[in-house]
Amino acid sequence: MEVLDRHVTSLSEEGRFRLLVDAITDYAIYMLSPEGIVTSWNTGAQRFKGYKPSEILGEHFSRFYVDEDRAAGIPERALATALEQGRFEGEGWRQRKDGSRFWAHVVIDPIRHPSGELVGFAKITRDLTERRAAEHAIRQSEEQFRRLVQGVSDYAIYMLDPNGNVSSWNFGAERIKGYRPDEIIGRHFSTFYTPEDRAAGLPETALRVARAEGRFEREGWRVRKDGTRFWASVVVDVIRGDDGEVLGFAKITRDITEKMETQRALEQAREELFQSQKMEAIGQLTGGIAHDFNNLLMAVLGSLEILKKRMPQDLSLTSLVDNAMQGAQRGAALTQRMLAFSRRQELLMEPIDVSGLVRGMMDILSRSLGPLTTIETSFPVRLPTILTDPNQLEMAILNLVVNARDAMPSGGRIVLRASEESIAAGKGPLSAGRYVRIAVIDEGEGMDTKTLEQAVTPFFTTKGVGKGTGLGLSMVQGLATQSGGRLILKSRPGEGTTAELWFPVVAVEQRAAVAADVRRADDDARRRLRIVAVDDDGLVLMNTTLMLEDLGHTVFEAMAGPEALDILRKESVDLVICDHAMPRMTGAQLAEAIRSEWPEMPIILATGYADLPDGAGAANLPRLGKPFSQAQLADAISRVASQGA
Repeated sequence: MEVLDRHVTSLSEEGRFRLLVDAITDYAIYMLSPEGIVTSWNTGAQRFKGYKPSEILGEHFSRFYVDEDRAAGIPERALATALEQGRFEGEGWRQRKDGSRFWAHVVIDPIRHPSGELVGFAKITRDLTERRAAEHAIRQSEEQFRRLVQGVSDYAIYMLDPNGNVSSWNFGAERIKGYRPDEIIGRHFSTFYTPEDRAAGLPETALRVARAEGRFEREGWRVRKDGTRFWASVVVDVIRGDDGEVLGFAKITRDITEKMETQRALEQAREELFQSQKMEAIGQLTGGIAHDFNNLLMAVLGSLEILKKRMPQDLSLTSLVDNAMQGAQRGAALTQRMLAFSRRQELLMEPIDVSGLVRGMMDILSRSLGPLTTIETSFPVRLPTILTDPNQLEMAILNLVVNARDAMPSGGRIVLRASEESIAAGKGPLSAGRYVRIAVIDEGEGMDTKTLEQAVTPFFTTKGVGKGTGLGLSMVQGLATQSGGRLILKSRPGEGTTAELWFPVVAVEQRAAVAADVRRADDDARRRLRIVAVDDDGLVLMNTTLMLEDLGHTVFEAMAGPEALDILRKESVDLVICDHAMPRMTGAQLAEAIRSEWPEMPIILATGYADLPDGAGAANLPRLGKPFSQAQLADAISRVASQGA
């Protein structure tokens, strides 16, 4: 009875186990005989292999293998491995009833009787096709990403371990930084930093910020393998695991040296353009003020000259007039400097031997320095010829030497040096060509960057109130620029100052010297002329008329060009003196109109500007610089009268 109960109980457990196995649909679970014949078949095996139990029981399990695996004897090796090692496990392609393939994970366990005899095999198969496809897609994506990262050449993309050691290295990193993977992997990334940045702890700061904020981004100098530096844009991102632990860092570096240099050049060009526009605006304002001021000085000087000639010879009165005239002449000198800065001064351009000009100035330069300052010269025996106004060049050199003296209140040495230089194309602010460089070098206090930038700005001075006009360097710069050259200042605090005048070399034709008789014939000087004086400023016109009449000439006044033409059509006229800067019709335009009707009519153009007047042939007109004295006016008339004779 007890034996029967145990048998019933056993049958019940076996039934329950069979129900469990048949209920599993995600695994094919079945039995094989020792020869590999299928002896049982569950629902999962039927579901993804396609065979009903009646179709597969009694068949050899090798029919699930693909042809190439059967030909290679893989089914037999699987059973042999299970027997030898107690278990076989592997993956491979298997075949369904309909011929389609699936990727299977297979486990085969031998089943033995308690006596040790082989009863058969238990075989469990799982369909991993979808998982394998997903894994393949992941691997393919990872491989594509790896190839992408490795193929990037403009960015250094690499990984760091949590301590900052390099753990991967792409082609861009090798190209930018110069290290091969085997030379850098395992080394600390601080290798790429400059010594000063390492000393300041910047590599550690980068990792600390990335840990705390998740990202670190900055620009700075980095060092290549060969020691050269480049300006880098750097991004460091922290990489964390699912538990938040730091696994390492992703680091991207880009060489933006060229971009930085381009940006710097652009900013410099913008600054130079701004300075140029600022100086041009100041120059136009200064030139306009100087022109109007000259007209006022004309009225003052002209009136004082006539007054001095006609007043009683009272010493107390004439001294006052002389004092007033000296003040007006100093004002005229000031306007001349303003015009020099604005490049509107009248220059008498001549070929100049710089060495000879400076040698002729040594006495006046020595007298200007005082006992505490010495001057040394360093000039070659011969220098190429330059073209500029010799008087203005002498004033410019004297101005620079005096500035050097003032920069050394306790005395010192000034070096005046000249040399021939060549400028290559695209080098610096000067055009390519040959130049003569005149340098004035002092041992004074020097200038800081801010003072140096303002040094040539009109009315800027460091000499204190009442001790300088602030137009000296502006005048020097105007002369150099108007002559096709440039003034260059170099200075640092405590290292003195070097002021350089650069003038282009000119080719001067060798011409036979012709002696010019500058003396005017007495009869030309005493000749009485009928003159039309034209000026839109009533004060200037009145004084011009007074000076001409005092010289004995007959004067017809006109305040505009059309009015002067009307006079010429009605009166017999020997000469026209006209202002250039007049509204509606300029002096140059009036000269053209006169030449069209009276081609031989002598014309003198009165102007303070160096700009060539508009109009064909107007540039060849005799000029009279404003403000002019009666003697200068008489000399201009005498020259024109002599040419007409």
